[in-house]
Amino acid sequence: MKRTVKLTSLKEAVSTVRDGERIALGGFAIYQRPMALTAELVRQKKRQLTLIGILNGIEADLLTGAGVLHCIETSYVGLERFGLARNFRRAAESGVLKTVDYPELIAWDRFRASQEGLPFWPCTFLGGSGVAANNPDIVPFACPVTARQMWAVPPANPDVVLLHAPLGDEYGNVAFHSRKMLPQSADITLSRCCDRVIVSVEKIVSPQQLSRQPHLVEIPAFRTTHIVEAPFGAHPTSVPGIYDCDERAFWDYVTASATPQRFAQWLQQHITGVADHQAYLDQSGNRRLLALRNMAIPQ
Repeated sequence: MKRTVKLTSLKEAVSTVRDGERIALGGFAIYQRPMALTAELVRQKKRQLTLIGILNGIEADLLTGAGVLHCIETSYVGLERFGLARNFRRAAESGVLKTVDYPELIAWDRFRASQEGLPFWPCTFLGGSGVAANNPDIVPFACPVTARQMWAVPPANPDVVLLHAPLGDEYGNVAFHSRKMLPQSADITLSRCCDRVIVSVEKIVSPQQLSRQPHLVEIPAFRTTHIVEAPFGAHPTSVPGIYDCDERAFWDYVTASATPQRFAQWLQQHITGVADHQAYLDQSGNRRLLALRNMAIPQ
């Protein structure tokens, strides 16, 4: 049977995301976020999206500040050592953005429920928590075995998942380094909970190259709908083993997000005012980007 070539552009891949859909973005905290795909969501002026996450960072704050999100369901939105996610904080406090809180472990378990096709995830540790009291989608029930109080937590159920990974081929097979950490494990889980998976990769390689190390292919082609080559597609977040976090870019973002007016200027300069991801990289400069590679820990 003839295989389907799924290699396409960022613009084409993101054009398949429809307004009002539920999306999940890969990575974890400030690591391995699909930032090139996130920026393209902004450029295409997507609206009324719901973001489902585990522990979110700059990608969520960027989408919030750009007016893309209607709702976010997660355990945390912040920039870790870089401080608060200010766009998110302003929008949440003003009521512009609907927020639904889940504990971090349960936020991950929601994706596991979707992966297994379960109508809910059973939880035993929400007693006394405001999370359950303020979320009508969490349903209390008695365990049929022990009669103990439990809670049924709804699955994540994203309409589309967007990820960034190190390697892939034109058919949509996606490979990770053998030394996987939390961001990679999260991506693999997300890829198994949805029928539409868009992946950007640092490099497109031949199918023959991947076949020589089949154990590294964690996302097989039948799970992906689109694959895009996007070097530094996680910038300014890091891709462990390939390049480090761009601290200067993060601090520039933090400074710009202090007020809506300054953030609008930053958005125009770095996202909406540049044609595409390549133009964004050109703006950052090769020397600066290559220096981030030199700081990465070899695999």
